[in-house]
Amino acid sequence: QVQLVESGGGLVQAGGSLRLSCAASGSIFGFRDTDWYRQAPGNRREWVARITDGGSVDYADPVKGRFAASKDNAKNTQYLQMNSLKPEDTAVYSCNAAYFLDEYGTTWNGWGQGTQVTVSS
Repeated sequence: QVQLVESGGGLVQAGGSLRLSCAASGSIFGFRDTDWYRQAPGNRREWVARITDGGSVDYADPVKGRFAASKDNAKNTQYLQMNSLKPEDTAVYSCNAAYFLDEYGTTWNGWGQGTQVTVSS
């Protein structure tokens, strides 16, 4: 029904920036919300940020002021702009997106494939 594709990870020096994308395709009626998570080796998955259909955003304390979530409803894509990156931001980043499939509120929820972000010191 719906497929998610993440992109934008890579290797960057400390202080640099990256923008992650979470793009959906398929039988979509509307966007509900997306959460961004990350998992570093040996660590549990950590919630990073959230954006809702109304544009409300929320961030985990470690990334507040450095990361910004946004969306483009026309493209069914959400973004995570990551600035002032630190080595401790190194992790696999994944999006968990929810979309409405019809006007009755039927919801689809799924995960992107994850993208590696590596920040060198």
